[in-house]
Amino acid sequence: MKICYVDEAGCTGHLPSATSDIQPALIFAGIIVDYSKLHEITDRVIALKQRFFPKALPITTKHMAWVLHEVKGAELRKAICSGNRNERRHGLGYLQEILELMQSCDIRITGRVWIKGIGAPIKGVPIYTSSIQSIYSDFQSYLTSTNDTGFVVLDSRLKHLNTQVAHSIFTQKFKGTGDAYDRIIELPAFSHSENHAGLQVCDTLCSAILMPMALHTYCSGYVQSVHIRPRYQDIKEKFGVEVMRLQHRYTEASGRHRGGLVVADALGGRPGGLLFR
Repeated sequence: MKICYVDEAGCTGHLPSATSDIQPALIFAGIIVDYSKLHEITDRVIALKQRFFPKALPITTKHMAWVLHEVKGAELRKAICSGNRNERRHGLGYLQEILELMQSCDIRITGRVWIKGIGAPIKGVPIYTSSIQSIYSDFQSYLTSTNDTGFVVLDSRLKHLNTQVAHSIFTQKFKGTGDAYDRIIELPAFSHSENHAGLQVCDTLCSAILMPMALHTYCSGYVQSVHIRPRYQDIKEKFGVEVMRLQHRYTEASGRHRGGLVVADALGGRPGGLLFR
């Protein structure tokens, strides 16, 4: 049994100008985990929190309660961009440990990266639903290749967004021509990340690694705002190759390459492979 945990970074607001405070990118990512590794992943995430952030909770806090304390990707990005060398090393060290966890537990990545156009409209709900459908298709491919079944857990958002996303999967799973996701046993479950180490790992990947990589790669030179920071280059240089190797990529019968992190760049139309180069 496989589990695909899905999270997002950014927002669906349109980018009115190059200097706007609106986030210029929107990212959806899924991490595919084998259920047999779930307890190991959870224990290691808790241990990392205790090691890197020992003062985050009272000393009397029970071991399992540490899962409730989230290390947010946005805070890690802030630390890595700090003028304090120790803070930068601390943030990068935590990210390195998360990626090593992903590698040793054979976690695979899929997702969509949306780079917003300046002054261009953005349709939030269609982007949200199509991104989740894309992750479902990649997960279906992975399950087929491993002859397995699975289910999807999404970080919960607003109820009306959850409903629309779930219905978009429903239409593909129960359509008259056949189940497009026959190896995925149900519609997505929406949960709170405080209770899932898998969602917390996905948040770290989305917010602290993929978002800085995408902003540095596709928005530098186009956008001049608080979201573009020189030290994001450090994250890309340190982790880009590792992230690239963790992707679930596959080839369809038509010969078309699919999966992994797919980029839609409305600023410069540049290819997805540039995210790692």
